[in-house]
Amino acid sequence: MPQFRMPRTGLALGALALVLATGAAQADVTVGVSIASTGPSASLGIPQKNTMPFLPTSIAGETIHYIVMDDGSDPTQGTKIARRFVTEDKVDIILGSSAVAPSIAISEVADESQTVQLAFSPIELKPGRGAWTYRLAQPVRLMADAVAGAAKANGVKTVAFIGFADAYGETWLKEFTSAAQANGIRVIATERYARSDTSVTAQALKLMAARADAMLIAGAGTGAALPHTTLRERGYTGPIYQTHGAATRDLIRIGGKAVNGAILPAGPVIVAEQLPASSPVKKPAMDYVTRYEKQYGPDTRTQFGAHPYDAGLVLQRIVPVALKKAKPGTPAFRKALKDALESERDIVVSHGVLNYTADDHFGFDQRGRVLLTIDNGNWKLVK
Repeated sequence: MPQFRMPRTGLALGALALVLATGAAQADVTVGVSIASTGPSASLGIPQKNTMPFLPTSIAGETIHYIVMDDGSDPTQGTKIARRFVTEDKVDIILGSSAVAPSIAISEVADESQTVQLAFSPIELKPGRGAWTYRLAQPVRLMADAVAGAAKANGVKTVAFIGFADAYGETWLKEFTSAAQANGIRVIATERYARSDTSVTAQALKLMAARADAMLIAGAGTGAALPHTTLRERGYTGPIYQTHGAATRDLIRIGGKAVNGAILPAGPVIVAEQLPASSPVKKPAMDYVTRYEKQYGPDTRTQFGAHPYDAGLVLQRIVPVALKKAKPGTPAFRKALKDALESERDIVVSHGVLNYTADDHFGFDQRGRVLLTIDNGNWKLVK
């Protein structure tokens, strides 16, 4: 089991330190992990916290030491945690966060300190920012292309959109609008809602009044179910598309029969057993699913929980390369980790095959997505 160090008690972060196991000795490679295991994005962060014990304990003869903290889904806490990582803990790399807002906040510290960040969310950053940030979540544009292509194949000409009133929702609106146009589809109505909202009736009625051929909901975790169930309760019978943020059993559990037939993109790990034997992703996906569900029960995997596991697979590729150039705990080692990320080819993880470059900090291609539908309470691979 990986080693986890208890953060110093005198630091007022307002975030709970998650120590899953302890080690007596100082580790050679130190990894800071910021996870949203409480707050609005807890449904994303909890399976990520649960995954941490599956990460490697040593690589190339070096002990890997993890410091795991809860940022509460809050960007301010994410910033404080990241600053503590780089100033006090002298981490070699940062993992996280689960949610978009704290991930963006952490990226600022990553840039300032020149520390690699492997983000668990598909964040988009301003031009000139993010030189040290790499994503383990698929880019929205990759997923949006899949949704637009599926909609076109189903004869959809117009779409009404409702999404989170934050960076995730706005990124999906931007990328889907572009993908839709390329597929001869128009977005004719848009609405937003907050992650904490308990009702979207007003927005649903406005969307239905637009009489679009289909609906697209850009939510994540439990929050993705609310617009879906509301639309069905109000009598909408057309197709409803979801995003990869909704690829969680919570959508099925909360939505029930209302979400049957929903179509959404996801990472391959969600349907690991249904992947063809020829898929390079099948082995790591099945390895993760087998370990996770042995520990937490059948059908407990999520789109999000696998991101830390994939971080461990990435570390296994880049740490040995970086060790040839510098020692852990130094700026030279942090730079060597960054160089290794951009030079290593075909890093196979449970969610796809990564090929990062200086210009592409997502690294995914079409092997990083599948198209699913919900069929009587179960995920079914469409494509």
